[in-house]
Amino acid sequence: MRVVRYGDGRPGTVESSADGDLVRELGPSGPGAVAGRLDEVGLLAPCDPRTIVCVGSNYACQVREKGRPWPEHPALFLKAPNAVAGPGEPVLRPAEVTRLEYEGELAVVIGRTARELDARDAWAHVYGLTCANDVTAHDWRADGQWTRAKSADTFLPLGPWIETEQDPGARTLRTRLGDRVVQESDTGQMIFGVPEILAWVTRWITLRPGDVVLTGSPAGVGPMEPGDRVTVEIEGLGALGNPVAARSPGGG
Repeated sequence: MRVVRYGDGRPGTVESSADGDLVRELGPSGPGAVAGRLDEVGLLAPCDPRTIVCVGSNYACQVREKGRPWPEHPALFLKAPNAVAGPGEPVLRPAEVTRLEYEGELAVVIGRTARELDARDAWAHVYGLTCANDVTAHDWRADGQWTRAKSADTFLPLGPWIETEQDPGARTLRTRLGDRVVQESDTGQMIFGVPEILAWVTRWITLRPGDVVLTGSPAGVGPMEPGDRVTVEIEGLGALGNPVAARSPGGG
């Protein structure tokens, strides 16, 4: 099932029809009445996480590209919930930032409270999967920690939907800058898979329904400029597209 949030935050599910993709209302008893066409209902980020945990240096191709040491454990950091943005929402580059970077990633959405998981049981705590862009202000990495570089408003587009069918096999991941493919890999290249990541994270951090875990970005991370459009596409999970715009010093 493809689950979305739309309008004022209402849940829905996406179904294909002869007239294109439609959104149906989603209630406790399942899909209901048609709310409208997918391209007309106004999609939001498909979840509203309280906690966002991210994994760095988790693709073999990126570790080789950067010349980094092979990690012994998933390298973790956090993004703030205010960074979440929906499909089509502009990613805003702060006026002080000269290099804003895209990072296409697979995102895991938690479905059941997860604490001290065994990797063998991890998938049972997953609600579904979606696409993410782990936007980074490269200039601000010099802070010595990544809070500001990773957590400004609009620095985490998510969507377009959560796919609840969980296939742990490899999925092709592509990031496009305009029409140009700038990242291309598959999730089989991850050094630590979803179960291992969730087991590691939940040794210390309790994850609750709606929380998000980002699983790392492959080689090819690079800059994006106001006027660009970045699309993260993952096989079976749809395509998440966002324009890039300048943010004024006053925040607008």
